Amino acid sequence: MKNITLSADAALIEAARARAQEQHSTLNEQFRLWLADYAHPQERLQRYDAVMKQLRGKLEVGRKLTRDEMNAR
Repeated sequence: MKNITLSADAALIEAARARAQEQHSTLNEQFRLWLADYAHPQERLQRYDAVMKQLRGKLEVGRKLTRDEMNAR
């Protein structure tokens, strides 16, 4: 594994470290995940498609949604 040096605002780095810690991770690990997604966006789309395929037909609302509910964002 290679090392790289990045420059960023100190407050931004600390906020990112805090968020990573909340997710039981490290900033370094989160950066590696981001870098992999950035370098290979098609793999991220394939993972998304796989999850959607698994969920298709398994989620139920329990009733028919109204048009407004279906269009709510």
